[in-house]
Parts: sequence; structure tokens; C-alpha cells
Amino acid sequence: MPLALLALAIGAFGIGTTEFVIMGLLPEVAADFHVSIPTAGLLTTGYALGVGIGAPLLAALGTRIPRKRMLMLLMGLFVAGNLLSAAAPVFGVMLAGRVLASLAHGAFFGIGAVVAADLVAPQKRAGAIALMFTGLTVANVVGVPAGTFIGQGLGWRVTFTLVAALGVVGLAGIAALVPAQPRPEGARLRGELAAFRNVQVLLAMGMTVLGFGGVFAAVTYIAPMMTGAAGFADSSVTWLLVLFGLGMVAGNLVGGKFADRALMPMLYVALAALALVLGLFAFTAYDKVAAAVTLPLIGALGFATVPPLQKRVLDQTAGAPTLASAVNIGAFNLGNALAAWLGGVVLTQGFGPTAPNVVGAALAASALGLAVLSGALERRTARGGGRVVAGGRPAEELRAPAAHS
Repeated sequence: MPLALLALAIGAFGIGTTEFVIMGLLPEVAADFHVSIPTAGLLTTGYALGVGIGAPLLAALGTRIPRKRMLMLLMGLFVAGNLLSAAAPVFGVMLAGRVLASLAHGAFFGIGAVVAADLVAPQKRAGAIALMFTGLTVANVVGVPAGTFIGQGLGWRVTFTLVAALGVVGLAGIAALVPAQPRPEGARLRGELAAFRNVQVLLAMGMTVLGFGGVFAAVTYIAPMMTGAAGFADSSVTWLLVLFGLGMVAGNLVGGKFADRALMPMLYVALAALALVLGLFAFTAYDKVAAAVTLPLIGALGFATVPPLQKRVLDQTAGAPTLASAVNIGAFNLGNALAAWLGGVVLTQGFGPTAPNVVGAALAASALGLAVLSGALERRTARGGGRVVAGGRPAEELRAPAAHS
């Protein structure tokens, strides 16, 4: 694998740290700004919505700028957002900083996935994407626990200042290691938008929203859940996040490996198991040992879907992958926002501290239903020899002249 993938992983590490570190610091942030835990959860929702908005807008801009330069600009935006969060005098300003940093997220991973896939042979594309996303998952083993520990001991503002410094390191890594690439030949926004006529692209994005959203329904509220339901001390949240992160690392690498061999079967197994484990977590979260076993399984099964879903989008949008790739990253975070909001709703309604896990199980099961539908359409299209576009009909059929009687 090319060394340039290391630079992409460094950037992913910084982004992953800022995305997930807020989960372990929700109580501290809520107390500092005198808001409730569900209100503090808006920092997750706002970040995720910012990713969903920024991904298509900045990826569209990325069709006009060389990819290396665009990645560097995105990291600069990420640094600025985290510095604003660190200096926020009121909750609203911190939320604005989170949104500003999040605007870079979707486009970075979307464009980075295209760059990673183009650096290797076709049969290694999912593996290359997985290696880039390893930075995101390792952030949950190193960056997030360390950020949580520092935030609980020295204050959450120190954590976000250090995250901004990580962004600077990522920017330097991209400048030094990613090869200069010209602006994609023939890249046009109209061609990028045409990819969304493919039903399989839309189904993959639906799986992305619902599948990984199921994970976030649980982990957004992991700190109050583990301290309130399982009975862990606040200091235990750090090593629990390490367990979750280790699961993510393993699931990401396994998902990338098997997606290059059998992509759809990999999705069926991962989504079905994810729905089951999230459902069980509604009960195992009340026991320390069972919770510590279940948490890394959620991370592993959730991230096992990331490389195959990203590769599926790239495979279905050959020739114009940039916008669709970035929008799919936005779809991950749209699912995160939806799940974080739904989790907050069931908590506010008094359904108990583990109720968000039931929400997550329902979302993952819905993603499995879309995967089954996608596979059925693909088999039907293969028998008919056509590519499915909007409306579920083969493209060849749509191009065929109408018969007249």
C-alpha cells in the first residue's frame, strides 16, 4: 500500500478524534454551560448535520480544484473550527465551532476515499479505503480516550485545542506525502450529479444512514449510560471508549478485507449482527462485565460496514465518484444526527437510560432490509443484463425506443 495512505490516515485520525471525543465529555460540557445532557447532545447532532451539509457543497467545489490542494484546504477549515470550539464563551458559539469543523469532514473522507482507491489496483480498493479509515478508528483507541482523560482532568477546552494541533499535523502530512494530482479530467458537476440516478447508489446511502446511525444511537449517550445504568465511575469511561475503539479498528480492517471478496454477503452479516447486538445492549448495559463485552462488538460490527458501503458507492459511480463519495460520508453523519436526536427523544420521554440502544437496533434492522432489497435488485438486473437507474429499471431498457402498435 502506498505511503500516501499514511498521510490520509493522519488527517482521518484528527477528524475522528474531534468527532467522537465529545461523547466522553458531554457531562463536563453540559455542566460548564449549565445545559442538560440531551441539550449537550446537540453538539453531536450539529456536527453530524454539518457533515451532511458540507459534504456535497465542498465536494462540488472539489471538482474544480486539484484533490491534494482541496484536502489541505479542508484540514485548514477543520483546525479553525476546533479553535473556535476551544475558545467558545457560550454554548451556541461552541456549537458553531463544531459545525464549522464538521463542514470539512464529509468532503475530506469523500475525496480521500477516491484518492486512496485510485492509488491501488482495482481488487485492493476496499482495503485501501479501510486503511485510510484506520486513522478514524485508531482515533477511538488513542485520540478519544486521551482527549476524554485530558478533558476530565484539565478541562474540555484543552482537549479541543490539542485536537486543533492534530489538524495541523494532518495538514503537514498531506502536504508532504500525498502526491500532487491534477484536477480530474472532464470533471463536471452535472456528471457528478448524474450518479444519483442510480438506484443502487441511493440504496447504499440509505444503508449508510440507518446502519451506522444505529451505532450512534447507543454511543452518543455512552457516558451517562455507563455511569447511570452499569454503575461505572466517571473515570472508567476512558477505557470503555478504548474497548469501543478497538472494536472499530478490527471491524474496519475485517470489513475492508472481505468487501474485496464478497461485498454484499459482508453487509448482510454485519448489519444483522449489529441489530442483534444493539438490541442485547439494552439489557447488557446494566451489567459491568456484559457491557464491557458488548461495547466493542458494537464498534466492530458498525465499522465493518464502512469500507463495503464506501466501495459500493465508488463502484456504482465509476467516472464521476467525488460527489457521491462525499455525500455518502455525509450520509454516515446524517444517520448519526438522526440517531443522536432519536436517542435524546427517548431519554427525554423517560424510557430509561438504555432506551437509545433499542432505537439503534431498529435503525440497523432497517438498514438490513435495504441491503436485502439492493441485493435482490442487483440479481434481477444481472439476469436482465442492465444497470439499475432511478425507478429501478435497467438503463438499457430506458434507452430502448418505445414500441408502437
